[in-house]
Amino acid sequence: MSKRDKSDPERKPPAAERGPRGSLFSRRHFLRGVAISAGAAALPSDGLLAQSAGAAPAAAGPVGPGAVPVTLSVNGKEVKLKVEPRVTLLDALRDHIDLGTSKHVDLTGSKRVCDRGSCGACTMIVDGKTVYSCSVLAVEAQGKKIETVESLASGGKLHPVQEAFIHHDGMMCGFCTPGFVMSAKSLLDRDPHPSHEEMCRGLNGNICRCGTYIGIFHAVKRASELMRGVKGGN
Repeated sequence: MSKRDKSDPERKPPAAERGPRGSLFSRRHFLRGVAISAGAAALPSDGLLAQSAGAAPAAAGPVGPGAVPVTLSVNGKEVKLKVEPRVTLLDALRDHIDLGTSKHVDLTGSKRVCDRGSCGACTMIVDGKTVYSCSVLAVEAQGKKIETVESLASGGKLHPVQEAFIHHDGMMCGFCTPGFVMSAKSLLDRDPHPSHEEMCRGLNGNICRCGTYIGIFHAVKRASELMRGVKGGN
């Protein structure tokens, strides 16, 4: 005869699992049942997940100092804001100026692109030097002279740098353009007649992802001529 397969439903449990007189109730079965019952009784009525969620502390409020008054000198005008100390100069001018009052103007020309001080789209001029405004805190800029791209046009007339960028198509998508315009203006204020190498150095903190560098360099050269009163040119 062949041995009965262990999976055979008619196979009887071994003697160690059988109780007195061959019954299927044994000490092992009894202890196993007690352990399961004790574990179930220890569980909360609404389950472990609900208990865990209920035990979690309430969400904490914001950590750190609150908003503080900040006074900035922007494009020759005094701007009063109330911002948290962590707010950058870029975000303060773009998002925290009350546009509902007549004395304030839209200052969203400077763009937030990389937000980590590497592309130059947010370039402003602070005390005569170009800065990445996404990396300068608004509270640090107090008492300094801040110039944004909105300061260039005057009396309905564009600045020579702006005119030159339009004439030479020194832009494509436009996100980098305000930063390039401000860097070019700062460069020409320091050096009215820069060489190509000096233009490369003066603009090396700005990136154009569209690749319009040829138009940009032509625009800076033409702006230099316009600012020096040179007639003609391309």
